[in-house]
Amino acid sequence: MTSRTVTLLDVARAAGVSKSTVSDALQGSGRVAAATRDRVRAVAEELGYRPNSAARRLRRSSTGAIGLHLPRTATRLDYYMNLAFGAVERAQEEGFDVMLLAPTGVAGGGGGSSDSAGPTSPAGPTSPAGPTSPAGPTSPTSPAGAASPANGPIASRVDGLLVIDPEVDDSAVPGLLDAGVPVVTGERYLGPTAAPTGAVICDNAASLTALLDHVTERGARHPAVLAPAGTSAWATALRATADSWARERGVAVALRTVPFAATPGEAEETTLALLRTDPSVDAVICAPDGAAPGVLRAAATLGRPVGPGSLPTAAPHARTAPATYPRTPLLVASCVDGTATRSAEPPVTAVDLRPAAYGRACAELLCDILAGRTTPDTVRRHAWALETRAST
Repeated sequence: MTSRTVTLLDVARAAGVSKSTVSDALQGSGRVAAATRDRVRAVAEELGYRPNSAARRLRRSSTGAIGLHLPRTATRLDYYMNLAFGAVERAQEEGFDVMLLAPTGVAGGGGGSSDSAGPTSPAGPTSPAGPTSPAGPTSPTSPAGAASPANGPIASRVDGLLVIDPEVDDSAVPGLLDAGVPVVTGERYLGPTAAPTGAVICDNAASLTALLDHVTERGARHPAVLAPAGTSAWATALRATADSWARERGVAVALRTVPFAATPGEAEETTLALLRTDPSVDAVICAPDGAAPGVLRAAATLGRPVGPGSLPTAAPHARTAPATYPRTPLLVASCVDGTATRSAEPPVTAVDLRPAAYGRACAELLCDILAGRTTPDTVRRHAWALETRAST
């Protein structure tokens, strides 16, 4: 059936069920047994069936689109781009386009709404005649609940919203949560406004605990954490965990705050200052995505070989005179895995947050809520993995 468009009737005939059963199974509506739904979906996939998005919108009286709001720094970070493509891919499977909402302000500062004039995609702003996202054409919009007059209220243009890593000081978030459509957040929102309809969360405290335990097991006695600034649940959890882990283990942790989307240069500058001030630091855990190579450069500048080597066995709180430390090995790890950590020399131990799968999970929860397959207030957990490499 590759020579023509596969129809709902084709799927029904191949699956041995009625056309209405196929429609209900693919949309997650009606009373369809799980085994029948799975068989219908498998047949549809095998035949290459693609839903008619325009027809579905008319039947559902919906816009056929969901909005995606990312942090202001997102276009600088591979993590959010991978997450966005995962969300777009999953939404497309349900027949939804994804509208990337223009951020308010710019990275590292405030400012008003960004009123880009052209289409946008998960790869960032494009020219007015540029490419579209994998889910179809997208368009920028003010993320506030009461959007600009030219665009109208956000609820009239999307069926639901994905708000990723919402920050308390992001002025757009309260309007999004109160937009009148279902909202799923990637991580919890710590602000005082209304709670989202659903959330997908990671155990960020556990991931940093795993990194700190790992470097101490590898011999580190005085670890440091370059923790992200900001008011997102991720940043807040990492700073709190560094403090609580130090208290519980009785191990001093040198905590330094860096920008949420710190560049390798900013990480290098902070690490140089840290190691010059306290050369007994023998492990640096760098939180921001893509910044760990800056820690490696700082280590090279100071003559500190990276990797387990032969770390000192002094008591946890012991301090050795600076003159004896220049060649002491330094363990390096990252709270976010990605191309920068995998391709570094040496490769850097990191927490794989599986961003594409995370984006899919967020979009799937929103689609399940929209289709009535799950109830509001659902919270799902997303798994991470510790990838140990030569740097530790």
